[in-house]
Order: sequence, then structure tokens, then C-alpha cells
Amino acid sequence: MEEAKENLLFKGFAERLTLGITQILENMPGVVDVRFVEREPAEKRSLLSWEQKNTCILPEDLRDFYLTTDGFTLTWSVKLDNECVPLGCMMINSVGRLSPLLQPVSLFSLPNAPSLADLDWEESGKESGLERAAAAPHFDARSRLFELDSCGGNGKVCLVYKNCTPGVVAQQSEIWFLDRSLCWHFLTATFTAYYRLMITHFGLPEWQYAYTPYGPSPQAKQQWASLYQPLIFSNELSQADAAGDHFLNKLDPTKAFKGKAKVPPPQKKPSAQGSSGAAAKGQGTTGRLSGAKR
Repeated sequence: MEEAKENLLFKGFAERLTLGITQILENMPGVVDVRFVEREPAEKRSLLSWEQKNTCILPEDLRDFYLTTDGFTLTWSVKLDNECVPLGCMMINSVGRLSPLLQPVSLFSLPNAPSLADLDWEESGKESGLERAAAAPHFDARSRLFELDSCGGNGKVCLVYKNCTPGVVAQQSEIWFLDRSLCWHFLTATFTAYYRLMITHFGLPEWQYAYTPYGPSPQAKQQWASLYQPLIFSNELSQADAAGDHFLNKLDPTKAFKGKAKVPPPQKKPSAQGSSGAAAKGQGTTGRLSGAKR
């Protein structure tokens, strides 16, 4: 009885935490092995220790999330040719793994060794007119970056504190995505908005690239997103068509693969002499036939 009661309590807790996404996934065709990892709440002292160590204040919604569960992991697979293939993964690191993206420089490293801070070349917005470069996070001391999700090696979702001053506690944070080319892309202003965004996209591969100028790979978009996210996928296509996206290659097979019509060979017109000779020959034949009858 106690085990059944605990199972019911855990199921209700999982439904509230995942916003009912587990039942939706289980009812989808081909989806198998939906797993939600239960975790204990984080202790308040661990949150205070993290804030003191990193000189940052956790946002209120992220703090409440960690006091509910120390991290989040939900995975699901699809069945292809009688084989389970892992596909979706929704993950948020625990407080202990909410580590800085840029680790401190080792004492044994070379003095002129390249680092990510070298990517932050000075490019003033007044001279170049690029306001987005000024708004993006930096890899140096001006920003404090913490990894929320490694995205399976396709990039990193980070909790970002911008406009930081050494020795001053940072309070304002945002959620940004760092792609594999080390370019920053803004996702949401709050953790709650990002959490809902992650649930909405079912943790599909490369879903964060939908918020980049170039989008996810064709396999992730056409094979998986169109299958398990038809509403979002069709909405993105309609928006692209309305915007006049020239990168979308529209092909009409009826026109592209239509065979060339065979032109009939020109018929030779009979000459005037030939036609008169044929007529005379016909008259002679008729005369002979009439003579034979007589």
C-alpha cells in the first residue's frame, strides 16, 4: 500500500513538473521508453554557497526550481525497425554542475595560449553599426557564463550575466544559446520562459537552432520536427513563405521532370508536276477500264 501511494505521489509530482508532457509523449506513435529521473530538492545552503562562490544572485524562478528538484532529466526514444533509438532529451544541470563556462586559467598554461576571450575583439557599435554585437555576451570578465545544458554536443545553453564588474555581485540574468561556431543567440529573458520552451519542443535534437538565423539541420527539421512537431513545423514554414525566404528551394516535379515533346518530322509537299502527272495517269487508267467494259 505504501509503495503504491508513493508511486501515485511521484506520478502526480512528475506530471506537475513536466506540465503533462510525459502523457503526451507516451500517446505519440512510435514513442517508447519515456523516462523522467526523480531528484531530491537542492538544499538552501548549496544555493547560497553557489552564489557566494560565483558572485551572482540566482534568479528567483531558477531558485524555486532548484528547491523543488536539483536538476531535470527527461528522455524518450522512438522505435525504428524493432530497435529503440534515443531521440529526445530535456536536461537542466544540477546546482553542483552549474559550472562556469570559462574555467580559470591554469598556472601551467602558456602565457600566450589562445583562449575564448580572444574572440572578443573590440568592435564599437558606432563605427560598425552592429548593435547586436554589443548586446551579445562576452567571453571575458564583462560577462559571467554558466552552463545549463550541454545539448548533446550541439552547443550550450547558458545562464548569462552581462555587464559585470569584478568584485560586484551580478543580479540580472538571461538565457542564451552558444552554437558550435561560438556565436551567441538570445533565447529568453527568464528561466521560466526557457523551461516552457524546452517542454514545447519535446527536447528534440537541435531545437535550439530554431532560434538562430540558419536553423537546425535538414535531418532534425524535416525528419524529426515535422513528425513530432507538425504544428510548430508548419507555422515556421508559413512564416518563411510570408517573409519571402529565398533560401527555400521550391521544386515543382511536374515542370522539372516533364519530358520534351517530340516534334513530328515535316511532311514533304508534292510538286506541281508530280500532281499533274498523277492526275493524267489516273485518267489513262480510267479510260482503259471503260474500254474493256465496252
